[in-house]
Amino acid sequence: MLLRKGAIIVAAGWRPCPPILHALCSDMLVPIKTPVQLPILIVSPALAGDNNGNWQTAWRWARLLAGHHPTRILRHWQTQDGPALAMLALHARRSSDSIAAWASAHPQRGLAVVLTGTDLYRDLAENPQAQSSLALAQQLVVLQELGLQALPSEHRPKARVIYQSTTMRQPVPKTKRHLRVVMVGHLREEKMPQTLWAAARLLAPEEGIRIDHIGAALDPQLGEQAKATMAACSHYRWLGGLTHEATRQRIQRAHLLVHCSRMEGGAHVLMEAVCSGTPVLASRIDGNVGMLGAEYAGYFPLGDTHALVALLRQCHQQGASSGGMLARLQAQCGLRQALFAPAAEQAALLRLIQDLTAP
Repeated sequence: MLLRKGAIIVAAGWRPCPPILHALCSDMLVPIKTPVQLPILIVSPALAGDNNGNWQTAWRWARLLAGHHPTRILRHWQTQDGPALAMLALHARRSSDSIAAWASAHPQRGLAVVLTGTDLYRDLAENPQAQSSLALAQQLVVLQELGLQALPSEHRPKARVIYQSTTMRQPVPKTKRHLRVVMVGHLREEKMPQTLWAAARLLAPEEGIRIDHIGAALDPQLGEQAKATMAACSHYRWLGGLTHEATRQRIQRAHLLVHCSRMEGGAHVLMEAVCSGTPVLASRIDGNVGMLGAEYAGYFPLGDTHALVALLRQCHQQGASSGGMLARLQAQCGLRQALFAPAAEQAALLRLIQDLTAP
């Protein structure tokens, strides 16, 4: 298509190269820019090297949006980083600089803040930056159903739940020689690894309950405690940080996943276990109950080592027989799988983008 000043002449079979139609005769033709689709900006305080929940969410959302919107993932955004159609910012406190910069540069352009466990259950009560991010956001996202209750009442009308997703994996045959348990989470205070270590010390090796613990020592002192527990308990192994794929394979092979956290916004590892046919024993906190449901039978009080050990022994003694605890937990987890389907998360994410970009 040749474009003259004041007129359009169609030339069949000619295909201009985007993004500019170059003038064939500079005194007669003017360049016309073809529409450029602005990306969705995903701000994450963690990138691939961190291999944690924030990064997994950012990377998965970029993949789910592929084919619908181009995306960019950044740790921080400033005006010079260029325009975007909308911003999805993970973590109200840690991404607060990017959120404030976006709101200042584009006050009428879509901004959603995705709230983590530390946001909901610590920072919103005391941190001015997190509180400011909440006020600036046009939409808020929580990752499990009880997260809405942790928001100040005036902000709940602009909040929604988007459950995170993972691929389904076929359950694999489990060994009958012992009960294989896995805990997944980098070693930091919020994950309460001390509960697992105390449980390992209460269990005798001959009981047949073997524990693998996956996660890098973000807190060096906790790493030393993990080593000390491994030296004292032959049935406990700290494996350090593993790749995401290696971690998922170990979850598949385990009879149980143990999750001791004191603060969660919606743990990836819970849905990965549920969608691998591996039941969960979890601390009874809102972030876990919001993922697994109020009636789930596999909770223990936060930090209650004896209650965790009692559940482990019950699962081991009853096995996976019909009516046993393992079978009951597996059936309950199966009822939650549909919540964590990629198609469901993608549909919810696209609705969010639509709402953020509506005129």
